[in-house]
Amino acid sequence: MLTLISPTETPLHRMPACLKLGAVAAGTVLALRVTSLPGTAGLLAGLGLTLLALGPGFARQAGQHLLALWPVVAIILIWHGWSGHWTAGAVVAGRMVFAIGLATLMTMTTRLADLLALAERGLAPLARLGMNPRAIALAMALVIRFTPVLLDKAAALRQAWQARSPKRPRTAIALPLALAALDDADHVAEALRARGGL
Repeated sequence: MLTLISPTETPLHRMPACLKLGAVAAGTVLALRVTSLPGTAGLLAGLGLTLLALGPGFARQAGQHLLALWPVVAIILIWHGWSGHWTAGAVVAGRMVFAIGLATLMTMTTRLADLLALAERGLAPLARLGMNPRAIALAMALVIRFTPVLLDKAAALRQAWQARSPKRPRTAIALPLALAALDDADHVAEALRARGGL
């Protein structure tokens, strides 16, 4: 969801964000009702065919995002295998990959501004409780925007540490990273105040 929007134009790019979010919710509910290995395989096959139908480049990009799930899938399979429930583990892992695949498909075809506008409309009832839906949507946008920035800063700090020491950084970069995050937050707050805030 950070910068997942795909440059490959597909028919899904032109669909309203609310319809895609509804489809993700319905697909996830459907996946939770599937309890058999063949059913889970069918879900994953359907997801794969959908991605391929949107183009090989699009499918490759989505596959790279989903490949990041392999450690979680491995832990689920190992845990269930150790307890003697391989089939249940495969079903759980398959359903998780399917649900995250649907969410990835939505975020690859939906602009972040559209998702945040949808979130703001969904949070509108909170205004009756004295909360500001726009502020919550903005907070979500800032988290999404600054997560990759903080990951880049953490990587730079790790490289700087490795250039000066043969030891692994472990928690040594936690404090500098926290200070960098606070500094960024301070600059963003000043920029928001300068533009009138919320």
